[in-house]
Amino acid sequence: MKQKSGARVFVEILGWTLVFMSITAIAIAINVHHYVDTFLAAYRGYHFDDVFISLNIAGLIGLIYSLMRVKDLTLENHRRREAERNVEWIATHDALTELPNRRMLDKELAATAAEGGVQRTVFSVDLDGFKRVNDLFGHAVGNEVLKTVAERLKSTFPHESIYRIGGDEFIVITRGMDADTAAVAGQRIVQQLTAPIDADVMTVDVGASVGYAFSQGGADALNTAIMHSDYAMYAAKTAGRNRAMAFAPSMEQDVYKRARLEGALKRAVREGAIIPHFQPLIDLKTNRVYGFEALARWELQPGEFVSPGEFIPLAEETGLIVPMTEHLLRLCCREACHWPQDVGLAFNLSPVLLSDAVLGLRLIKIMSDEGFSPTRLELEITESSVMKDYPAAQKVLGDLIEAGARIALDDFGTGYSSLSQLSGFSFDTIKIDRSFVTAMNKGERQDKVIRAIVALGSGLGVKTTAEGIEDDEQLAYLRSLGCDIGQGYLLGKPMPAEAALRFMQEREEGATAATPVTEGKAANMVTPLPNKLRRA
Repeated sequence: MKQKSGARVFVEILGWTLVFMSITAIAIAINVHHYVDTFLAAYRGYHFDDVFISLNIAGLIGLIYSLMRVKDLTLENHRRREAERNVEWIATHDALTELPNRRMLDKELAATAAEGGVQRTVFSVDLDGFKRVNDLFGHAVGNEVLKTVAERLKSTFPHESIYRIGGDEFIVITRGMDADTAAVAGQRIVQQLTAPIDADVMTVDVGASVGYAFSQGGADALNTAIMHSDYAMYAAKTAGRNRAMAFAPSMEQDVYKRARLEGALKRAVREGAIIPHFQPLIDLKTNRVYGFEALARWELQPGEFVSPGEFIPLAEETGLIVPMTEHLLRLCCREACHWPQDVGLAFNLSPVLLSDAVLGLRLIKIMSDEGFSPTRLELEITESSVMKDYPAAQKVLGDLIEAGARIALDDFGTGYSSLSQLSGFSFDTIKIDRSFVTAMNKGERQDKVIRAIVALGSGLGVKTTAEGIEDDEQLAYLRSLGCDIGQGYLLGKPMPAEAALRFMQEREEGATAATPVTEGKAANMVTPLPNKLRRA
């Protein structure tokens, strides 16, 4: 039972003491009334009866005042209790969504300590793309999204416990679900939260990654299930997002590995340990070096590299992609200043960066600091990132285009491009994805796709670059189609800056595309790295 505070007890005692004293005074007055009447009859000439009446009136007024004070004190006690309840609610609930928060979850975990044999299912829910919504549309829209998400979770689980435990993280705890029912519930959460959300005066889309785990027992078992559901949620994010996954023991090791890698990545970015390697871009008409594509390389120790497919997505999730990109561009500009003026630099931009409105100005400043002309820079962006938020992409790239930088549409044909949007977007190069180059001699359909992309580039007045050229037959065929630029292991592997300089020098001394010995010699001066960075 809840204990009353000392102040409240004191106020109550004081109020009732006043009442008791008033009643006692009246009782005493009644008891002595007889004696007073006798006294007044004996001394009628002294007007003592007026004094007695005055005392009675004063006593009555005192009683009335005491009762009013008791009423006031009672109301004050009520207000205090209401205020305490409000403070308790505020401390244990999220003010925006009105859902219980982490503190309430901890209190309820402590309350389940004595429970045993209770089966629960814990769902950890994390929104995908919520930070982007905040960055693009502001916190007011972000708040509307969070309130809508909370309402959808409450409608999906009207009788279960739902908590908001972080910025865009939620936990749902249910009772009595088996594995099949939990799988269906997880998918239902994803479907509910990925539906378009009307926020303020616009419609926005977010995704959801859901992990779930089972608990059989009291507080310790439930706490473990919460941790396991969190592991499963991270696994769902890694697997591609917008999905629900059940916890598996291997996920715990994956989380520990990811945490170690994240710590190492923070140190690497801070210390500048991630450096660019350069892969040649060859003009297929003149056999000259058209430029180099910068590819991020992270060497943990001599001969041991971390795949860009691992650390680039991690950098995007943790926000490290911004300082890493700026550092890499600075190093690239510094090296490219030693190249001939007609040799360009191709640099990948992560889709995440397209939501940064001042990115273009920052990159222009870096090039200015290093004395590198923006007209020699070609920014590579994927068509999927452009078409996902077309207005934002144009805004971000506008400053760079105005400064003279060129735009290359990377991985062309692998996304969900619209020709009407492509025709309105200012770009200078189409990069044919390596998957098309690899398959182009395996059937008539693949050949037609390549021909169509080259023809599209010619019709739009832009260059076409073919990636993944690995044999002479592919090279000859692309030349015959009129493809402008070639890139691949046949023409040159990614190499450090010093090797890139030697590569250009040796090629100028007489190497030809028909006998690409020079490329191989220069490229093989470094350890081949099969994993190619798609975003930097």
